[in-house]
Amino acid sequence: MSETSGKTEEGRALRIITTNRKAHHDYHILDTIEAGVALQGTEVKSLRAGRINLKDSYAEIRDGELYLVGVHISPYEQGNRFNHEPERPRKLLLHKREILKLGYKAREKGLTLVPLRVYFKASRIKVELALVKGKRAYDKRAAIADREAKRDLDRAFKEAKQ
Repeated sequence: MSETSGKTEEGRALRIITTNRKAHHDYHILDTIEAGVALQGTEVKSLRAGRINLKDSYAEIRDGELYLVGVHISPYEQGNRFNHEPERPRKLLLHKREILKLGYKAREKGLTLVPLRVYFKASRIKVELALVKGKRAYDKRAAIADREAKRDLDRAFKEAKQ
């Protein structure tokens, strides 16, 4: 869980709560979209503390609405009996035409909606969703080999400068 901050194109502060690093390793990312999340009060407090896990999470369309499934937001420590359920499906807030467009694309062979990161944008909590296609084992090995080759080249250039 990283706590880096950056700037959006509008110049507002962007505080990243967590990223799904495994997604870049397991999938080819085809398209991304930003969505709001409908949360309960104790969920927001847990997110401010960075207590979220995106492992094995995905988004699915049910009855014309988009839901985030498999995200674990730990219960708020100071919460009482009204605390939230940790792995409940959470409704994502998008326009109807965006949901239909994503649903059409997701029905194609082998495509899935996966959350890449969760962050605060101004005072709102947003999720960056990606339309992804699964990588094969040889694709993963090729990506690792490319990354190691780049690291070796950078190391060689650094040593050559000294």
